[in-house]
Amino acid sequence: MIGKRSVHLDDYQNVEKALRKLKKKVQDSGVLMELRDKEAYIKPTTRRKLKKAAAKKRWKKYLRSQQLPKQVY
Repeated sequence: MIGKRSVHLDDYQNVEKALRKLKKKVQDSGVLMELRDKEAYIKPTTRRKLKKAAAKKRWKKYLRSQQLPKQVY
């Protein structure tokens, strides 16, 4: 498991760049989200409410992006 989320650093490479690569790999693998999910138990009804609220938010964002811009006089 660790091999998938490791970044090898040579002598001439920048540490900050390697750290950014590692953060990106960890974020893409979803380890932090999984850890946050397991941190506290969320009841199934609450989970459904959160998913529905997120879907509504995405839908409103989509509708805002499809609107014509306000007319400037």
